[in-house]
Amino acid sequence: MASSDPHIDLSQLPASNLLTLHAQITEELRRREILRSSNNPVGDLAEFLFVNAFGWSQAPNSQKAIDAFDAKDRTFQIKGRRPTRHNKSRQLSFIRELDKKHFDCLAGVIFREDYSVFRAALIPYDVVIAHSRYSSHANGWLFQLKDDIWDIPSVEDVTLRLLEVSY
Repeated sequence: MASSDPHIDLSQLPASNLLTLHAQITEELRRREILRSSNNPVGDLAEFLFVNAFGWSQAPNSQKAIDAFDAKDRTFQIKGRRPTRHNKSRQLSFIRELDKKHFDCLAGVIFREDYSVFRAALIPYDVVIAHSRYSSHANGWLFQLKDDIWDIPSVEDVTLRLLEVSY
């Protein structure tokens, strides 16, 4: 396992062993403070990368609609998405109360299947609301982090900044 190739043949392990391994990996990533919860790691990893890339202060888990603050007290909601060969969607998780402008900027990242950074952007609130739609069924706003978002002049491509973060 000390090999430089991180791929391990898991095909022969029973599902119970795979789930145990998954739980152990999640706990180790929490111990290293990369993850803050035991949920899907995409959101926690996105927060970890942005906070470390920009030196932001992370908001408490209980903070409503805000994940981080910068030195100028600008507020950020951080979202990530990991499209896979089984689900290529770039729809971020629902944004609650978007119309109440709880944050100044959305920090969004698209991961590759292996959790490496594919693309990342800082998206001003006005762009987010202009490109979102409200779902009454979900009681939240839907925003897709598609490639054309990076073409908007006020959107900042920060992919390289996130790629510089070691984890």
